[in-house]
Amino acid sequence: MRLLGVLGGMSWTSTASYYRGLNEGVAARLGGHHSARLLVHSVDFGPVADAQHTGDWATATAVLEEAARGLSAGGAGALLLATNTMHKVASRVEDAAGIPLLHIADPTADALLADGRARVGLLATRFTMEEEFYAGRLRGRGLEVVVPDPDDREVVHRVIYDELVHDVVDPGSRTAYLGVVDRLAARGADAVVLGCTEIGLLLGPGDGPLPLYDTTALHVAAGVDWLCA
Repeated sequence: MRLLGVLGGMSWTSTASYYRGLNEGVAARLGGHHSARLLVHSVDFGPVADAQHTGDWATATAVLEEAARGLSAGGAGALLLATNTMHKVASRVEDAAGIPLLHIADPTADALLADGRARVGLLATRFTMEEEFYAGRLRGRGLEVVVPDPDDREVVHRVIYDELVHDVVDPGSRTAYLGVVDRLAARGADAVVLGCTEIGLLLGPGDGPLPLYDTTALHVAAGVDWLCA
């Protein structure tokens, strides 16, 4: 089995989901007592989150570049960046590591296209919803991307940073998110991308009127494929 680097901590709650998912996936694939060969670097999210909200992406990027270099030096052959938002600087992180980065949007696009989806809603942090680094990669694969209106974007963003990254799962927030999904459906979305690695803590299969595509689960599956190739 190859050795995979996981650059996490953004937040620890979703990194825990990555760790469990990668190990469960390898165990299911290989059987017996097999588990995933991983190097995990979990950063302190506090300075990264502060830098995101002040627009100091250089500082946030430097934290990830240092971690990526350490994972590469430790022998990792590829890298999972266990966050959607920091894929804003994915190319910088990949260059720092000097090893391939398995981009989180690629298995998401693969799954959407395989299922015949064409116009997808995107729930994520405000940065991911409002900038092109993620949605643009989906559009580059021929998908239409619909983001919530400004008020809904604020609700989605707030719940991520005030609740989910702290492992708080509030039924009222689930109801609010489902309302956002309903409004995306009314605008013609035929699926919704859970484009933040924590949203899977709040919404799951069968919630709401549209199919949900959990980027964490899809990214994990890509990691398992790489580990076991």
